[in-house]
Amino acid sequence: MYNSKITGLGYYVPDNVVTNNDLSKIMDTNDAWIQERTGIQERRHVVRGEDTTTTMGVKAAKIAIERSGVDKNDIDFIVFATLSPDYYFPGPGVLVQRDLGLKTVGALDVRNQCSGFVYAISVADQFIKTGMYKNILVIGSEVHSTGLDMTTRGRGVSVIFGDGAGAAVLSREEDTSKGILSTHLHSEGEHAEELALIAPGMGKRWVTDIIEDNNPDDTSYLPHMNGQFVFKNAVVRFSEVINEGLKANNLTPADIDMLVPHQANLRISQFIQQKFKLSDDQVYSNIMKYGNTTAASIPIALTEAWEQGKVKEGDTVVLAAFGSGFTWGSAIIKW
Repeated sequence: MYNSKITGLGYYVPDNVVTNNDLSKIMDTNDAWIQERTGIQERRHVVRGEDTTTTMGVKAAKIAIERSGVDKNDIDFIVFATLSPDYYFPGPGVLVQRDLGLKTVGALDVRNQCSGFVYAISVADQFIKTGMYKNILVIGSEVHSTGLDMTTRGRGVSVIFGDGAGAAVLSREEDTSKGILSTHLHSEGEHAEELALIAPGMGKRWVTDIIEDNNPDDTSYLPHMNGQFVFKNAVVRFSEVINEGLKANNLTPADIDMLVPHQANLRISQFIQQKFKLSDDQVYSNIMKYGNTTAASIPIALTEAWEQGKVKEGDTVVLAAFGSGFTWGSAIIKW
């Protein structure tokens, strides 16, 4: 058995900055309202025709591969986490394989929304632990902006989300005291519709149905979120899955050098920080700049923390996420 170690990190966000004041010009909202509820000050939106989920993932991946020191031809497998693929099918994993010019390696797409990157890391970790693969490219990338209701009707959701991508290269590590020590994954489908985009889907409402009805009040193809219900569940599940990871490795909250939570809401991160009695130096947040980038949020934040010297060799790093599904998970890493 081996461990897997993150050997390279990279991220990419579009140049187009959208501030809260920008949004106030197209919907009934304001900077104070958004910041009070989410902590978000601005986010990035793609310019149509310039960036897609795949192209952003490729840009982040190139940086991660270069930093890893791994030749791209030695990448054995791709795991791509997203809720916003370029196409309904195929998924973006194979498009990354094509656009990076990789050999005919396997490509897997993970559809676990906000916890997608943690799930993807866990999948990659298992492949490396068993010896099947040596170097795996893991990507989280999202384009939300082109599918949001950018009117007052949709402001409760549309002010939260941004676009971006992050990537990591996981490589085989023979020292099992280093790298990813454990991952912990959960789901509770009972609450799946509390944070969901219902259509188009083969089960109930496909594109042809939407076109035939031509109903201007139809919101089935726009994201829906029961915000208070999601918040209440998130703070509980975040705490549980972090504690689960610490207990599995005989660690305590005092052993955490850096917690990188999914950037869902600054209030959630602050609640978790207070509960675990962590200092500002032990929790990394960047939702203020990027909003919630779903599967991309953890790799973007982790990359920034590493670039700023806040994640160093020997550190104990905890990744944790909760989101649509409901799904949640954590990863305990010895850097």
